[in-house]
Amino acid sequence: MSSKIEEAQEHIRQAEKCLKTSILKWRPDYDNAAEEYNKAATCFRNAKSLDQCRDCLMKSADCHRQNRALFHAAKCLDQAILICKDMNNLGDIRKLAERACHLYQQHGSPESGATVLDKAAKILEQTHPEDALQLYKQAVDVVTIEDSTRQGAEYASKVARIMVKLGMYDQAADAIRREIGLHQQVGSDGAIGRLAVALVLVQLARGDYVAAEKAFKEWGNCCDSAEVQTLESLLLAYDDEDPELAQRALSSPFIRHMDVEYARLARDLPLPKGMSVAPKANVIENATASYISPNSADTSKPSTGPVAEDEDEGGLC
Repeated sequence: MSSKIEEAQEHIRQAEKCLKTSILKWRPDYDNAAEEYNKAATCFRNAKSLDQCRDCLMKSADCHRQNRALFHAAKCLDQAILICKDMNNLGDIRKLAERACHLYQQHGSPESGATVLDKAAKILEQTHPEDALQLYKQAVDVVTIEDSTRQGAEYASKVARIMVKLGMYDQAADAIRREIGLHQQVGSDGAIGRLAVALVLVQLARGDYVAAEKAFKEWGNCCDSAEVQTLESLLLAYDDEDPELAQRALSSPFIRHMDVEYARLARDLPLPKGMSVAPKANVIENATASYISPNSADTSKPSTGPVAEDEDEGGLC
């Protein structure tokens, strides 16, 4: 390992020598300096000195940029992203990916720029989903500018699914509609049908039944028979406040086999509460005396007037 580090340090000295100027050398030799820094980075990587490897890659990228070799500068930053991943230093990855993408675009290679954004987003998706979301959004913009509609739809799908995962349902609905628009441009009706189901689920998660029904009416013609039956049952269940029917619809095989974010959304979707029935009043028997009408002609009851004295007791002879 020590020999590799000594070799790397020698390459760094050569790179610094290339960058020096003198009376006879007015301009630094950025090309050879970049090459020496890149060799030093390789030595540091082999020696497992990842911090120094990343620093040399950054210096090599800067030399390439100064020399207007933008594609090579972006490649160095691309390699630095992988080194950061190995170091578990994920906080710098988004910034490096954005810089690399910008250099690729300046060079005229937007596809490579979108690829580096996608690569970085995949690294960040589990631990830093917010950063991954921003990188996927930028990737959509980059490829759609270049009329790469299919690739844009793929990145838009990742944007929508991360938003659902983060509970950003309002933004997710807009992202799904954008994804549908991209699929419309290439005539992919099957994908639109699946997205119609996803949009209905997101609208129900927002608590907006009207928007869910509108989404089905707008895009339901692109759904196959299984999707149509599932959505009709689901919307009927929410319209009738029938939780059992809603649960059966949400448990359909089609929904369970959707992308994992939508399948989890369907699993956790609040069910309709059902029609509430007023509880039956409890009746307490013999709580009060029975009511007797004063107009009753019942002669079996004793008279309520004063009791007459018995004429036979103490009466006149």
